[in-house]
Amino acid sequence: MPSSVPSFAELLGQCQRSAMHLEMRDAYVPSDRFRAWQRGERISWEDRASWWHPYDQLIHDTVARGVVIRRARIISEPVSEYIRWEHYVTRCNVTAGEEVRWLPRRQATNIPLPGNDFWLFDDVLLRVHHFSGDGAVVDDEITEDAETVRLCSAAFETVWKRAVPHHLYKI
Repeated sequence: MPSSVPSFAELLGQCQRSAMHLEMRDAYVPSDRFRAWQRGERISWEDRASWWHPYDQLIHDTVARGVVIRRARIISEPVSEYIRWEHYVTRCNVTAGEEVRWLPRRQATNIPLPGNDFWLFDDVLLRVHHFSGDGAVVDDEITEDAETVRLCSAAFETVWKRAVPHHLYKI
């Protein structure tokens, strides 16, 4: 059954000013790249063609159009192995043009947070990710509900202000 949710590329393509992504899980379903990292394989950063993916190009092209893309991650410390890997591969996100920050979960206690990870486009359109307990995406939901958008925008901005820029956050 086809999804009625627009693709991420479509949503970014319509975006004019900003895209914000809030991640709050300490693990997601492991990818082949994560498993390779667990085996000790590392990215040859000098060989961009070996790690540059269509997602990176999409982000790069969107930022080149003038859209600011920010990603904030709320994480437990000590960090999980998955977060250690995410920190390592965040170089891809930053190279593509994303701004990325990290907030230790203990510093988020008094922030009203939504129950799910999300992307917020131009402060009006929200793509909410629903995950299973093991970190698999179950489905995505699109909403423009003003109250929900305000909650998510305020949560993101508060997290962003407290969070540590990627290049300064050491694991």
